[in-house]
Amino acid sequence: MYLLPRKIANGAFFLLLIAFLSYSSFLFLNSQFNWSIVVPETIDQLFYVLRWVALGFIVFYGFIKKTLTFWIFVALFLGIAIGHDFPFFGQGLQIFSQIFLKMIKVIIAPLLFATLVYGIAGHSDIKQVGRMGWKSLLYFEIVTTFALFIGLAAINISKAGVGIKQADAVMQDIPKVEAQTAKEVILHIFPDSIVKSMSSGDVLQIVIFSVFFGIALIMVPTAQRKPLINLTESLSETMFKFTNIVMYFAPIGVGAAMAYTVGHMGLGVLVNLFQLLITLYIALIVFMLIVLLPIALIIKLPIRKFIKAIAEPVSIAFATTSSEAALPRAMEAMVSIGVPRKIVAFVMPTGYSFNLDGTTLYLALASVFVAQAAGINLTFGHQLIIVFTLMLTSKGVAGVPRASLVILLGTAASFGLPTWPIFIILGIDELMDMARTSVNVIGNCLASVVIAKWEGEFDPNSAEAAEINI
Repeated sequence: MYLLPRKIANGAFFLLLIAFLSYSSFLFLNSQFNWSIVVPETIDQLFYVLRWVALGFIVFYGFIKKTLTFWIFVALFLGIAIGHDFPFFGQGLQIFSQIFLKMIKVIIAPLLFATLVYGIAGHSDIKQVGRMGWKSLLYFEIVTTFALFIGLAAINISKAGVGIKQADAVMQDIPKVEAQTAKEVILHIFPDSIVKSMSSGDVLQIVIFSVFFGIALIMVPTAQRKPLINLTESLSETMFKFTNIVMYFAPIGVGAAMAYTVGHMGLGVLVNLFQLLITLYIALIVFMLIVLLPIALIIKLPIRKFIKAIAEPVSIAFATTSSEAALPRAMEAMVSIGVPRKIVAFVMPTGYSFNLDGTTLYLALASVFVAQAAGINLTFGHQLIIVFTLMLTSKGVAGVPRASLVILLGTAASFGLPTWPIFIILGIDELMDMARTSVNVIGNCLASVVIAKWEGEFDPNSAEAAEINI
């Protein structure tokens, strides 16, 4: 196809793609609904070969295009194909995704500390830190409230939990959790040991420590302050270079994560609780269209440039189901489009604890689903109390894959809801986590632009932006 004229090659590729997807959909529905339509083995083998030939062309095009973002998407498709055709082998690839996540997580603590401290103390403007703080929290609160109500509306319209029987739940291992009191939630925000916070990857506690450290450093005389500022500046630059090295392994980590997901769960999981799954995806799309898109238009964001910049971190978040894995690259992406590094360093880590748009929407939806499945009729007021509690207890969970289930269990214990419907959610939680984590990343990237515009410091032609090539 590479040797053909572009229009002919594109047309042939899309025809093959449509034929392949149509045939795959037919096989999927035939097996799930027992249509008993016999497919000749030769046709099945033909489409099997065509699928891998098409993947071969995509890989070949990747060597021509030579961009990391494209290779991540190539890895996504390869991972799905390997997980579907060779499920046992696909599950064995999980170790590569775990290695990638470990390499990313080791970056987070020093990167956050260095960028936040340098962003605060390097400019010695304590008033700007205060302004960014209240502006960020105000923006986060408004946007997550919209997400909360959209999640409530979606599940009350679809009623995905109505009619489910307890026998439908698949009993799997879920961590046992106890209900958290308001006191415990508040105390968890503040670190008792920064070493412990860094080792456990508690983003919110690292942010709190770094902000206070940066403010304290401003109060130190210039002669004593300068060496530490230079150290944090050098450390932040080094960690961004470290991130670039680790990102070369992103396609392997992403592909392995998808191969394990499909190999472990199978494509058939899309039928199980399809109504709940589609409810979440539609609700997230609606949230992006009626909340995030208007915000982007109001601040006159260059949307095409923004989408191109976030494509890579969002695809990493989608495959790994961890916002934390996408954080370093997302921060660089925002600097590349004109957000000052000091604003990115403050807003994005804070947003990962306070601006979990996708997670907030999901938790609102899932908590009512649990009540519907249990046959408990919640009033609108009761639903609001539950979801506002979830907004508090969910702080800092963005970096942990599927930590929302643990939060959901704790909330169920607090409000006397049964836990067996949560076992049903567990079966497809990974698929839902992909979507909500991606929206978390998109929302926090947009938040950094909003605050930069609000501060009057958004500059696409800045020296910082020119240094980064996304």
